[in-house]
Amino acid sequence: MNINREELRQQIYKWIEIAEEDLLIAKHAFKLKSNVPYRIIGFHAQQSAEKYIKALLVSRLIDFPYTHSIEFLLKLCPAEYNLQKRLADTHVLTDYAVAKRYPSEFQKLSREEAIESVALAEKVKSVVLELLLKDGFDLKDLMGN
Repeated sequence: MNINREELRQQIYKWIEIAEEDLLIAKHAFKLKSNVPYRIIGFHAQQSAEKYIKALLVSRLIDFPYTHSIEFLLKLCPAEYNLQKRLADTHVLTDYAVAKRYPSEFQKLSREEAIESVALAEKVKSVVLELLLKDGFDLKDLMGN
């Protein structure tokens, strides 16, 4: 792939921008007065984590298949990042992408599970932004989100 550093930064930025939208919706849904959609919060938390990891993969020009598996995506990340260990607890998010949202696998999420899903997405965000910064990507405008 022949891509310059600024084009690569823009691709990373797009993944992060979409990841931030998912995280924003997940957090905002807690503000509802009633009928808080905890399954949807879990879904958007998972989507945010997935997209942050994919941004990191893009930064290293690592191809990835269409998947929602956090564990699989972490296995694709460079070994020196040690993400399979650092983010091992985030594998639980994978179920929130599909299984918990469709009638055949329907299960409600508790408030506690939804809160934990957002915390895990925030953890992924923090680790990925730290690594991107260490790899020399100037994403300061995203650090305050």
